[in-house]
Formats: sequence, structure tokens, C-alpha cells
Amino acid sequence: MKQDLKWRKSTYSNGQGDCVEVADGYTEIVPVRDSKDPNGPSLTFTTDAWRAFVGAIHNGELKG
Repeated sequence: MKQDLKWRKSTYSNGQGDCVEVADGYTEIVPVRDSKDPNGPSLTFTTDAWRAFVGAIHNGELKG
């Protein structure tokens, strides 16, 4: 994976500090990290898995 990733805050993050950042520039994976810990670990999802996760949140299937 690239070392010089361009991170951006996800549009699905809320305004209460519960934020994730995603890195663009890949076609088959989505790197994700906690915006409060930018030097911490990141997770990598397939694009299909990320879309399913975001869709489940959008549909209210994963309420906290």
C-alpha cells in the first residue's frame, strides 16, 4: 500500500468526534482510519465490503 496516502474525512462521519477517514486512489480497496489517531493503525476493506457497510449504516441496519 502507498505510504503517501491522501486521507479525507468520510462524509458519513458525524459532528460529535466520531469520525473516520478514508484514503482515495485505489480501485479495489478502501483504507480507513480513526481521525482522532492518524498515526495509529488503519484497516483495509474491499470496495464491495465498504459499500455494504456504508449501505447498512445508511439503511439503519447498524444502529449503535
